[in-house]
Amino acid sequence: MFERFLKLFIRTGNLTLIDWRGRQHQFGDGQGPAMTVRIHGKSTSRALFLNPRLKLGEAYMDGTLTIEQGTLYDFIDLCGVNQNLGLPPSLVIFDKLDFVWRRLAQLNSRLKSRRNVAHHYDLDRRLYDLFLDTDRQYSCAYFTSRDVTLEEAQEAKKHHIAGKLLLRPGQRVLDIGCGWGGLALTLAHEANIEVLGITLSAEQLAVARQRADEAGLADRVQFELIDYRDVEGTFDRIVSVGMFEHVGLPNYERFFHQIRKLLKPDGVALLHSIGRNDTPGTTNPWFRKYIFPGGYSPALSEVTPAVEASGLFMTDIEILRLHYAFTLEEWRRRFQAARIDVARLYDERFCRMWEFYLCGSEMSFRRQGHMVFQMQLARANETVPLTRDYMYRN
Repeated sequence: MFERFLKLFIRTGNLTLIDWRGRQHQFGDGQGPAMTVRIHGKSTSRALFLNPRLKLGEAYMDGTLTIEQGTLYDFIDLCGVNQNLGLPPSLVIFDKLDFVWRRLAQLNSRLKSRRNVAHHYDLDRRLYDLFLDTDRQYSCAYFTSRDVTLEEAQEAKKHHIAGKLLLRPGQRVLDIGCGWGGLALTLAHEANIEVLGITLSAEQLAVARQRADEAGLADRVQFELIDYRDVEGTFDRIVSVGMFEHVGLPNYERFFHQIRKLLKPDGVALLHSIGRNDTPGTTNPWFRKYIFPGGYSPALSEVTPAVEASGLFMTDIEILRLHYAFTLEEWRRRFQAARIDVARLYDERFCRMWEFYLCGSEMSFRRQGHMVFQMQLARANETVPLTRDYMYRN
């Protein structure tokens, strides 16, 4: 049954599968580089047939599926190419069932949100030092060309966001999902503003506060462990980078109503989030279980109704297409270069889990229509200039 499933799924490429009995099976049209995958154990074949989206990653993590020829990225990319050609009936049925209960999976209460964040972001801080840029930017960079370094592209991302925020000295800015504090510290230093950065990660909070002290900016940049729903006061500017993916569909209207409530009448907000260029979908079950519980990358058609209901004006939307693929490619390269150090922090299974995460994420931006959108919002229609050239003046 698993062999028949693969014949329906793998229609292009050059894949050799060695089953648990040692027999070889060929799939695809023979085009492209040769790849060989081995399955260890009859139970692995059964699991892959019954639930491939979840069990493929688990099998690689557990070592019951190994790559004998080619690389893991090549194999995941081959799956992405063939998925675009159409899914076998069993996968179509599974996706429809998953779509039915996706809102339940994203009911991110305050307590659940904190647990979800801790699952991914409260890992050993040394892990992120091994593959991120020097400023610890854990979101899509902005590549003005393919020749720039990751550090340069992340600096460009921060300045691109700053340009859209129309910052002025003395303003008060809220950074929702501040991470390790890099954006907040950059804005405070270069624009002479005050920033409140909020996170749900205790590990990120500790690092961000330490960085503020070391930079001599603790008087202008504060970091707090607080849910966006509990923030009070008003702000001239609000920015959120890489956090909206954790909000959850049932909370979209509440999120944008809170933005409007916290924003001053002449305020501007900038939302930077992963999205999808196609119709609404679901989070891959392996990613949902092991990497980002409660996470979801929305279609714009799911976001804009919530913005409209809040009374905010959408003053600009920009789509960053391959920028995150380039970012993930560099993270993947750095992670592989530091793999021995990662294994010392955790173990081989963790290394294989993160390899699968980084490869799968990169493929989704190259093959499956994932993108990043930057949405500029304002309470008043006349707040933002009429043309976009102001974004690039500084």
